[in-house]
Amino acid sequence: MADQHGTILELNELSCGYAGHKVVQNLSIHLKAGDIGCLLGPSGCGKTTTLRAIAGFEPITSGEIRLAGDVLSSPAMRTPPEHRRIGMVFQDYALFPHLTVHDNVAFGINKHPERKRIVEELLDLVKLTPLGRRYPHELSGGQQQRVALARALAPDPKLLLLDEPFSNLDGELRRRLSAEVREILKLRGTSAMLVTHDQSEAFAVCDQVGVLKEGRLQQWDTPYNLYHEPITPFVASFIGQGYFIRGQLLTPDTVQTELGVIRGNRAYQLPAGSAVDVLLRPDDIVGQADSTLFGTIVGKTFLGAATLYRLQLSTGSILESIFPSHDDHLMGEQLGIRIAADHLVIFAAQGSVNVHAQLPLEQVLDTGTAGSA
Repeated sequence: MADQHGTILELNELSCGYAGHKVVQNLSIHLKAGDIGCLLGPSGCGKTTTLRAIAGFEPITSGEIRLAGDVLSSPAMRTPPEHRRIGMVFQDYALFPHLTVHDNVAFGINKHPERKRIVEELLDLVKLTPLGRRYPHELSGGQQQRVALARALAPDPKLLLLDEPFSNLDGELRRRLSAEVREILKLRGTSAMLVTHDQSEAFAVCDQVGVLKEGRLQQWDTPYNLYHEPITPFVASFIGQGYFIRGQLLTPDTVQTELGVIRGNRAYQLPAGSAVDVLLRPDDIVGQADSTLFGTIVGKTFLGAATLYRLQLSTGSILESIFPSHDDHLMGEQLGIRIAADHLVIFAAQGSVNVHAQLPLEQVLDTGTAGSA
């Protein structure tokens, strides 16, 4: 079990790739001992390449990888994977088909004097004790996943790596097993790094999440901060179904938009009159029957407890809004809406024109719009 206070994994200005192509560039991440980290992003963003470099399967072209203070990889050296004290759970589990569940778990500790006790404890931990004599083909996908986890934990690694570990499972099993995996890792105090493209999975399992885009780290933060305090437009739109409308900054904490003036709980150091893009999410737009602002339903997606509506404003702009599913509305119906965001996340608009830049503040406040979404 790792020291619960220090840093267990350090990636310092890490770059790696192949044939002259840099897949990952200048990546710096520090993972605290006992924490579960995640690399999150779309396909091709470099997250699996980073995981393979940590495991020792890929060389690096610059920077370094440290585990518990020891350098494992640099451009000049690379500790072999088998000497890194790192466990790995692969996407396809990679269980040995000719070995029983018990022997799969024991595979990496065959010479350990307490092999039997360790295997029994791990099978109990992953709730597979009654299935120890079965073979992998006799197990469900979720059970195979837990065997792979137990096998990776058996040598007591300093760090556990998980590559898209739930991608072969269906939705409900993914949700349940991701919660179980987090509980198991926390019970053992095991530090881990997960790779996924599924943000709900990342948020359910991990303490810290790094969002990658085209091989570059956009933000390394808690799930809460990624959702509420995104620091780049990519993170804002990638996390939590975010979208933008155009606005104009009136004061450090207010923006004029076609939805009216939005006042937030934070101040921005942009000049008054700046054209900005305002982050909205579906839960920021709520129904209000007596509102003077209307949206026409042009799309709806039933989500069970809620319904996601796509609403078109008279300007042509499209918004998304979440309503309780019992509050049902028809396609083409007009809904009275209002904005219910007490936070304000904005970014300077790229290449935009400040349509009211020359108007006095009082006149800007009287206008209905400040640009198009």
